Amino acid sequence: MTAPRIHIVTLFPELLDCWLDRGVVARAVERGLVSIDVVNLREFGVGRHLTTDDYPFGGGPGMVLKPEPLFAAVESLSLLADTPVILMSPRGRRFDQAAARRLAALSQIVLVAGHYEGVDQRVIDHLVTDEMSIGDYVLSSGELAAMVVSDAVVRLVPGALSHGSADDETFTSGLLEYPHYTRPAQFRNWTVPEVLLSGNHAEIARWRRDRSLMETARRRPDLLASAELTPDDRAILGGVARDEPPDDV
Repeated sequence: MTAPRIHIVTLFPELLDCWLDRGVVARAVERGLVSIDVVNLREFGVGRHLTTDDYPFGGGPGMVLKPEPLFAAVESLSLLADTPVILMSPRGRRFDQAAARRLAALSQIVLVAGHYEGVDQRVIDHLVTDEMSIGDYVLSSGELAAMVVSDAVVRLVPGALSHGSADDETFTSGLLEYPHYTRPAQFRNWTVPEVLLSGNHAEIARWRRDRSLMETARRRPDLLASAELTPDDRAILGGVARDEPPDDV
């Protein structure tokens, strides 16, 4: 099986250097599990000065990324017919774990890092296949958003994490993750729940599920509408609604 390939089209490739040199993504690339191709937009700039942006027609503040460099950069890539070309933009669809799973199943994706006031509309109309946002706020660098998306996708590539590491993470099951504890068992008179020290794996699993449900109900109740819930889960949620958390086992 060919390793998935992520192409990131960027005006500032140096912003990705540290991210590509450390952590999960760097290890996945080193092991050949995924390929990250950084495409320097400046190399496709127009004219002697390799211009990549210009003033907006109609006036207004800021600069707009020109269409010629973006088309040339993406068209220089060897892409499959169904490869998505995604512009990172605050106007785009909200990126979430479900989107990360869909992208992780593909053999290729292209992420275009937006800048300044945006990109020429002809890029959106005729080059990119989708616009994606990582949240309802505006960043000064589309590279940050591209790294967020890439990181979330790479974590889902088989072998990128140790076996089972992503199974219980927040959003993987549609719920927020349960609390974690480590040594020491007592710190400043705050103790670790006894069930986690019991060695009873069934009771620990139930405790973690209960706490995951409680965290979700209190912090992100909107997620419960699409979560798969058992009768026991619904009983726990009923207790949360009455502000009656279940006793520690």
